[in-house]
Amino acid sequence: MRTARTEHPLTLALIGASGRSGRALAAALREAGLPFRPVLRDALKWTGPETPALADLTDPVALAAALAGAEVVVSTAHARHAPAILAAAPPGAAFILMGSTRRFSRWPDDHGDGVRAGEAAFLASGRPGVMLHPTMIYGAEGEDNVQRLAALMRRLPVLPLPQGGRALVQPIHQGDVTACLLAAIGRARGLAGALVIAGPEALPYREFCAAVARAAGMAPRPVLPIPASALMAFAPLTRALPFLPRIGRDEIRRLTEDKAFDIAPMRATLGIAPRPLAAGLKQTF
Repeated sequence: MRTARTEHPLTLALIGASGRSGRALAAALREAGLPFRPVLRDALKWTGPETPALADLTDPVALAAALAGAEVVVSTAHARHAPAILAAAPPGAAFILMGSTRRFSRWPDDHGDGVRAGEAAFLASGRPGVMLHPTMIYGAEGEDNVQRLAALMRRLPVLPLPQGGRALVQPIHQGDVTACLLAAIGRARGLAGALVIAGPEALPYREFCAAVARAAGMAPRPVLPIPASALMAFAPLTRALPFLPRIGRDEIRRLTEDKAFDIAPMRATLGIAPRPLAAGLKQTF
């Protein structure tokens, strides 16, 4: 029987529990004493004390069995799986789904298209809950955003950036993503729609790089403005140069567009005040 003092579900299914955001959320749920059922494809990837339910997200029968009885379904898997999750979940379930601010990119790609399709399916379903669209996530165990950037700057005397790194970014720490997920779980049945979650303020990418360098114990690298087209032409060569981290053409192209968002809805809906970038980077390094 649910007590009046808790807003949390009795039965929580966590899809993607072995991924970065999934692992972080699982640890937070465990610390808060909130039981959950991990749902994943490969049991060998699960190291927690909970007994996982095994299901491939493309197998509707196995997925329905894994989600049976769930009052709230949380998915940190790619948003393209939203239609399958909605179809397999119990009729009375509420949903917390992870999307991405890639859905706002003007550059079409499979990742962004999948997020837009997943969001459209969720909104059309009329089911309670929310799809959270995080900006660039940093600070997770094993993440390759700031760590890869720091590795690149250790190898280069200057930092070649499209448009001189003037485009805006607004990264969010993994701890704040986890806090948003926990807050959404507690409010799941009162939520509806989609919500951007991001750091407290946007800054030019060149300033973000300088902040990462300082946090990693390096002097900020001088920025060398390079046309995006030239960097994209060079990108395939990073696969043949083992001393450089790989970077894709799509990543370079996305560095030319602003990624700045109003987080007043995030604060009002979830009650989360994200940590400043300097504090998050200090924790990361």
